[in-house]
Amino acid sequence: MKRQEHPFGLTPIIFVLLFYLLTCLACAPTKVRVYPRETPPEKISLPKTTPEGTAQEKTGPLKTPPGGMTSPNKDTVKPSSERPTAEKIPTAEPPLQKTYDETVSEWKSYQDLVKWMENDFSFDKERYEKFSGTLPVPRSPEETFQLKSGIYIDAAMFLKEILNRMNPSYQAQIVILIMRRYGFNHYACSFRKEGKLFIMDYGTPYKEITGVHGPYASLEEYKKFYEKHHPMKGEIEAITYLP
Repeated sequence: MKRQEHPFGLTPIIFVLLFYLLTCLACAPTKVRVYPRETPPEKISLPKTTPEGTAQEKTGPLKTPPGGMTSPNKDTVKPSSERPTAEKIPTAEPPLQKTYDETVSEWKSYQDLVKWMENDFSFDKERYEKFSGTLPVPRSPEETFQLKSGIYIDAAMFLKEILNRMNPSYQAQIVILIMRRYGFNHYACSFRKEGKLFIMDYGTPYKEITGVHGPYASLEEYKKFYEKHHPMKGEIEAITYLP
C-alpha cells in the first residue's frame, strides 16, 4: 500500500517556521555599537631657535652636576640671588669756590697774595696781543679774581686793591714805566715793608721780570733792575707813581 502524501508536503511547515523566524528577527531591537571618536593629537608648538640655540642643540646640553651650575670653562657661577651687589662708590661733590671777599679776608700778608698769583693767576696772551701798543680799560679786582688771568694793568690794579685792604701800612701804589721808544708803557705795583720798597710785577710775557722784586731804596733802583733784565733792551724814559 502506498503512503498518501500531502499535496504540499513539508513545505507549509517550513514556510511557517521561516515566517516566524523572520518576524522575530524583525521585531528584535537593533543594537548598534558606537566606537569612541578619536581625539586628534594636540599640536605642540616648538620654540623658535636662534643660530646659537641651534648650535647648542647640536652639541647637546651641558651636564649640570648636582647642587651647582657650571659654565663651559668649569668656573662656578653663583645664582643671581647669591651674587654680591656692586659697591656704590659715593661721588664727592666739588667744593664750592670761595668768593672774592671770602678769599681776601683769609689772606693776612703779602706772601699769601704772592702764593695765589704764582699758583692761580696766569698771563692772558690773547688780551695782551689784542691791546698791543694801547692801554685797555683795566679789569676790576673781582673780575681778575674770577678769571684768574689778565695782563700787567689788570694785575697791578688787583695787587694794589688787595694789599691796601689787607694792611694799609703797605701803602700800595701803581708804578708806571714810560717807554715811548717801544710805543707802550708798563705797569706794576709797589708796596712798602719795614721802610723798604718792593715791586710786584705780574701779567707780563717776560718771566725775567715777573714776580716780587726788592727791597729797593727808591724807584730808580727798580728802574735799573728792569732795564737790565728785560729781554727787550732799551732805556726807560721815566718811572713814576700813577696818581
